Amino acid sequence: MNDTPTEPVKRHFIDPAPRFRDQRNLLPAVFLDRDGVINEEVHYLSRIEDLKLIPGSARAIARLNDAGIPVIVVTNQSGVARSFLTEDQLCDIHQEMIAMLARENASLQGIYYCPFHKDGDGEYRRESPYRKPKPGMLLAAAAEFAISLTDSVMVGDRINDLRAGHAAGTRTIMVRTGHGAKEAALPDATKADVIVDDLAAAVDYIFTSVIGR
Repeated sequence: MNDTPTEPVKRHFIDPAPRFRDQRNLLPAVFLDRDGVINEEVHYLSRIEDLKLIPGSARAIARLNDAGIPVIVVTNQSGVARSFLTEDQLCDIHQEMIAMLARENASLQGIYYCPFHKDGDGEYRRESPYRKPKPGMLLAAAAEFAISLTDSVMVGDRINDLRAGHAAGTRTIMVRTGHGAKEAALPDATKADVIVDDLAAAVDYIFTSVIGR
């Protein structure tokens, strides 16, 4: 796609491995929302001690790693705009999440985040092309890595995750963890390719019906 936003994207811990950047060999990627997909939903998570992985999420990510599929987090983090935490504190949380995943032999190729919100405070009070349901974070990741968006999948627990995936050209999966416990029952949830219980089930579906092994 050619409508990647021109302003810089916010991101943490980008994997430098050349194998993910060979433009002659575009890869399918799996994009994950963070809260309610990888870690348990917490109202504006701002403390490391409140970070808990959803059971099975690390193993699901490790399966994607073992298959050579890039795993990239795309997450709205308006808690920064609402002054629940700073970007430095958000980075600390992401560093701890990476460490927790590593203990189960799982890794992320990057974390893209949007700290802005139209009702936020100070410099963070604005619209952003990177805030889902806009596809900016997915487009930025596809530009940085060698990713075929049409062969990729967006996994989320909210309707806005599905909308971001569709706008970027990916397939979409909704999980019933996090906000998905309620949003999976909304009419727009039917626009997902499939609705499953959790990330582990999403990865099962990805291997059997989307990317294959």
